[in-house]
Amino acid sequence: MKRPAAIVISLLMLLGGLIGFWRWFNWREHSQDGPIFSAAAHYGVDPALVKAVVWRESCFNPGLTGRAGEIGLMQIIPKAAGKDWTDAEHLGNLNPEHLFDPVTNTLAGTWYLQKLLKRYARTDNPLPYALADYNAGRSNVLKWGHGAAATNSQAFIEQIGFPSTKNYVKSVTQRYEHYRSGFSSK
Repeated sequence: MKRPAAIVISLLMLLGGLIGFWRWFNWREHSQDGPIFSAAAHYGVDPALVKAVVWRESCFNPGLTGRAGEIGLMQIIPKAAGKDWTDAEHLGNLNPEHLFDPVTNTLAGTWYLQKLLKRYARTDNPLPYALADYNAGRSNVLKWGHGAAATNSQAFIEQIGFPSTKNYVKSVTQRYEHYRSGFSSK
């Protein structure tokens, strides 16, 4: 085979691979829209926010488990958020295996996210506080929320003591804005 033909074939193969990857990524990003929209409607949370959290927590992989025992799309900890959700909804005991189900997981995670947004409703923007709580826990949010940071979300973000949590808040917020713009055009 001559060199120019080999280059053309290689470029076509690369292009085909890129198109295949893009199609897979696009499918993956929309693969959990049904459970996300359902849970968001059930608990009155913006579906773009739920989707942004799912994106950051699991990249839409319902079978994902975390190092600390988190499960599923929204990385629910069964003995914490999972139990709180089942208690609040009077569902009885939660088998951790049920959290691998996208519907169950997004219901539990969205319920918890709604609870956190309400917890910080007296701030100028509850979102950064709720996301930091979701990622690092209430005790850390309380440590970081002193002075102006108690109600001023920009000051709060600057006070976040864990670089990974600060990055989490910023990345979920950016993805939330990305999804919001896409949902508004539908």
